[in-house]
Amino acid sequence: MPYTTRRLLIIVDPQIDFITGILPVPGAAEAMNALAEYIQNRDGYYVHKVITADRHPYNHTSFIKNGGQWPMHCVHDTEGAAVWHTLFDSVYQTSGAVTFLYKGQRADIEEYSIFKNHHSAHSLAKIIKHECITHIDLCGLAGDVCVADTLRDGKRMLKCAKWSVLTRFTPSFDSGETLSDLMKTLKICDR
Repeated sequence: MPYTTRRLLIIVDPQIDFITGILPVPGAAEAMNALAEYIQNRDGYYVHKVITADRHPYNHTSFIKNGGQWPMHCVHDTEGAAVWHTLFDSVYQTSGAVTFLYKGQRADIEEYSIFKNHHSAHSLAKIIKHECITHIDLCGLAGDVCVADTLRDGKRMLKCAKWSVLTRFTPSFDSGETLSDLMKTLKICDR
């Protein structure tokens, strides 16, 4: 049965450093494997799948050694910056376009949200317009940091689509409290 709604899936930062690397989110491996299975089981449900990814330079301002709050993570072209293999396969083995959008590429700027990166935000807006997207499902890592920031910015900037969060595929460092509170404030449903 064909799906009538034009859905976009945004998967935030499903990168090895946030799963089994230097900055693991509790439950991330299980959540990303379950997300891969969910995508496989809903082949054709999403007309487009967007994966956001940190692509930091070696001297990024967010790193502890540079006065930031995080250990060195997702440095461009390293194993830690790679997308979780199981999920990578699922997005390509199912129908619908796949786009990778990057953030955190400038050493002096922190970009938790994909919308903080001008080029990526512009690309995402074009996808939504071109694909006539009516619904956006959001998930990824970590719920209390990059997913929450992406939701906050996206809801403000993209009023053309209905937003939902797939919380079962969105583990957090804080057990989900920040994201849950934000979803209540923004009146976003959990799918």
